[in-house]
Amino acid sequence: MTDSPGILIYLFSFLVVIGVLVFVHEMGHYLVGRWCGVKAEAFAIGFGKEIAGWTDKRGTRWKICMLPLGGYVQFAGDMDPSGTKSKDWLSLPAAERNQTFQSKSLWQRTAIVFAGPAINFLFAILIIMGFVIAYGTSATLPVAQEISPNSTAAAIGMKSGDRIISVDGENIELFDDLRQKIMLIPDQNVEIVYERDGQRVAKQGKIGVHILNDRFGNEYRLGLLGMSSSKVEWREVSPLEAPAIAVEKTIGIVDQITTTLGQVITGKRSIKELGGPLKIAQVSGDQFKLGLESFILFVALISINLGFINLLPIPMLDGGHLMFYAIEAVRRKPASPKVQEWAFRSGLALVMVFMLVVTFNDLSSFGLFRAVSG
Repeated sequence: MTDSPGILIYLFSFLVVIGVLVFVHEMGHYLVGRWCGVKAEAFAIGFGKEIAGWTDKRGTRWKICMLPLGGYVQFAGDMDPSGTKSKDWLSLPAAERNQTFQSKSLWQRTAIVFAGPAINFLFAILIIMGFVIAYGTSATLPVAQEISPNSTAAAIGMKSGDRIISVDGENIELFDDLRQKIMLIPDQNVEIVYERDGQRVAKQGKIGVHILNDRFGNEYRLGLLGMSSSKVEWREVSPLEAPAIAVEKTIGIVDQITTTLGQVITGKRSIKELGGPLKIAQVSGDQFKLGLESFILFVALISINLGFINLLPIPMLDGGHLMFYAIEAVRRKPASPKVQEWAFRSGLALVMVFMLVVTFNDLSSFGLFRAVSG
């Protein structure tokens, strides 16, 4: 068993991941805000007391703060979550008022808010593009090489040479598609369509369960079909092809995130499988030790997760703001300040509860509570 990275590696790699991705996310808000004519009063990495910073010629304070678990752009006039046009705002001189967030049209405010998650996805796509251009892309086809005895594949009559066509109506092009689909549906009954000698066969089968335990004693239930494949196609990727491939891979990751979250909500997966900042720090250190390539790909994966989470329709997140803008577009007027205030308070409470849960999960996965209890 290899040695784990030291605490300094964990800390350094975590700060790099969070710092880079928060900067990218907030830069999306900042750039589109500037494009829309909104003045940014502050651009912060982290929260709390400022430990370093400077003010640029536009009057924006760029700063690094004590608690490195996020960041923000403070736009002029954006003093409360609902962006209400207060009496103080109305009393501002016209030129100054026109530089505030509240003065902008609905589509401009929507673009500014959406830009944060969007640039996280774009950042990940650019990283993946670089990798596929540099190294090409491999494609393992969903063609059975070996069938495990007493497995789901054996139970539905599969043999070596059979090719999976679909699982529960979802087309399967590559073995990775099959693995990702099966892994997320342990112990579920599905329809599997496979092809043999040009003929398609549709069978019902129950996905097997593979219990995986990590070094901290955590248990994970993964779906298992019971077939292997070694039919690999490898090809170089041109710069013109790379964007489409990178987008496809990003969509595949989002699909995995959505499926996993849905399974947690419906109880098919335990909430204990959700990780937080401490788990990210642990995996960051592990990936950093594996090498720069693994670490950069991990940054891309977390960037996609960050973009996805921020689009959830939860007040306090970008998706919550976008939800209220959608309501405003339908009603032709914003929701009342009182409704927005209570919604954002509820959203803050939900986010805080979530952070407590994932932090508890992290500490549990590290064996802290077992150590305390003896």
